[in-house]
Amino acid sequence: TMSVQGDHLSLQINYWITQQLLQQFNWEIFDHPPYSPDLAPSDFHLFTKLKEFLAGKRFDSDEELKEGVTTYFNRLAAEEYDAGIQKLVTRYDKCLNLLGDYVEK
Repeated sequence: TMSVQGDHLSLQINYWITQQLLQQFNWEIFDHPPYSPDLAPSDFHLFTKLKEFLAGKRFDSDEELKEGVTTYFNRLAAEEYDAGIQKLVTRYDKCLNLLGDYVEK
């Protein structure tokens, strides 16, 4: 169907943009350690703040939820993203230096 084709095209475009950014900033992608609860993606600082933002809110449709989340992320300052990424980089560095052992926050 057209929706599936559109979704597939969207994924291809997102992949291409991501690859361009990785190359532009010369970022290296690390494999996720086999087990490190302190580095779980759900622990990333934006998810905690998003959870707080969504607490107690009700949305009448998926579209309304998407608009709310998009508005929330658009309002965040670039510094907010940078601070969280730097913390994640520091924790990943500790994990890599400890060969995947548990890393304290």
